Amino acid sequence: MRYEVVVPTLGRPGLAALLPALAAGDGPPPERVLLVDDRRRRSAPPVAMRHAGPFAGRTYVLPGPGRGPAAARNVGWRAARAPWVAFLDDDVIPCAGWRAALADDLAQLPGEVAGSQGRIRVPLPRDRRATDWERDVSGLERARWVTADMTYRRDALARIGGFDERFPRAYREDADLALRLVDAGLRIVRGSRTVLHPVGAAKPAVSLARQSGNADDVLMRALHGPGWRKRAGAPRGRRRRHVATAAAAAAALAARRRRRRRIAALAATAWVAGTGELAWARIAPGPRTAGEVSLMLVTSVAMPFAAAWWTARGVTALPRLLADRERAPKPRPAAILFDRDGTLITDVPYNGDPDRVEPRPGSRLALAQVRASGLRLGVVSNQSGVARGLVTTDQVDAVNARVDALLGPIGPIEWCPHAPADRCECRKPRPGLVLRAAARIGVDPKRCAVVGDIGADVEAASAAGARGVLVPTPRTRREEVAEAPEVAPDLLAAVALLIDGVRPGSPEPAPLGAREGASA
Repeated sequence: MRYEVVVPTLGRPGLAALLPALAAGDGPPPERVLLVDDRRRRSAPPVAMRHAGPFAGRTYVLPGPGRGPAAARNVGWRAARAPWVAFLDDDVIPCAGWRAALADDLAQLPGEVAGSQGRIRVPLPRDRRATDWERDVSGLERARWVTADMTYRRDALARIGGFDERFPRAYREDADLALRLVDAGLRIVRGSRTVLHPVGAAKPAVSLARQSGNADDVLMRALHGPGWRKRAGAPRGRRRRHVATAAAAAAALAARRRRRRRIAALAATAWVAGTGELAWARIAPGPRTAGEVSLMLVTSVAMPFAAAWWTARGVTALPRLLADRERAPKPRPAAILFDRDGTLITDVPYNGDPDRVEPRPGSRLALAQVRASGLRLGVVSNQSGVARGLVTTDQVDAVNARVDALLGPIGPIEWCPHAPADRCECRKPRPGLVLRAAARIGVDPKRCAVVGDIGADVEAASAAGARGVLVPTPRTRREEVAEAPEVAPDLLAAVALLIDGVRPGSPEPAPLGAREGASA
């Protein structure tokens, strides 16, 4: 059982307890522990790195992008090499026997199981009732698909494109990932291993800050439909009541300004009733100390307005987020369509001679990797030399046959004989070739990727709803590189991006202590 552990960290002190606990006990050790240092300011050394103990030799540090846990976890799993990736948060403590239990949890899981969820235990005080914040944290014990202790197949993560980086907070990014895995026909099971999640200190206004999750709920509904809560096992919460309470307060103020006293009184009564109900719901199960009661009263007044504000902000930001293709997950395509000249073979203008066909560096290996992954292959190529009278259709077919012979089976080859002035629908950057190739392969064009060396290739992909990756060559214009949605330095990097989600220029893990101050 091969696995690696990924821990996104903000340098919290809890890391000092996590690493020694992970190293203790029996069970197969992780091949590597990847700490993703996601602090935006890294002038100070990472906190508690020296506590790696016996795992110091296999603990590595990766710089995170500082855009939240979804982006940090993507950095971690993309750098992993093992078949399984175990995610732990930096504020949990693996219980005794965690590694042995993980091995048992993953043993002989069938291929359709994408992940195994650990169990979370939140220790609460025994000598008094839990506070509002302590009860909130204890909800992790009942939550589904929490990434505080979740192990996924790396291949499953690559298949769906990993975490959605449009979720900036540690709130719904784990449920979104799990729902996409389930939609892909995979399963997630619950294991037997356990971690402790101490409550930890919190600022007095933490309950107000957590209302920002309402914005994420707006995005969840847009991505997964109105039934997403039931599917994800997420409680409905109080957002509707919060919005109604805030609306009552606004109505009371508006009516008072218009001197409609009766309406103002009714609306004010509704606001007071809503606020009072919320405050009592939070005070009643708690310790009811003077400090707790005061805090609940103050925050209960502000909470409905915070919830309404974040809900409105989520609705306002939704069109921009849905159009954000850069941060959205990019699932593995079902087929990759390659441009021919300049991408798979050296570009010889209007070539009709099979003897002049020369494979581009890395093309054989890149195509072999695509075949090994089970993805389908195809070629889409503009051949305007036919319309210009420079080559015949027989010569184009002969060159295509030579390409197939040199590079191995490359699937259907769709090519366009027209000149730009013909205004056909098949010549790239129009989508015709991509649509025809996808139809011959039997794949939805939206599940295809197009790899080429000029802007017309990625534009054709976009026009067909496919994913486009540009591999620049000396003839690629700078503006084409700047405008391309994804760029890879060579064919092998493009294939790694599409199959495994490994992005060009991804940071390499640095051994613990290699960075300045890492052992401090």
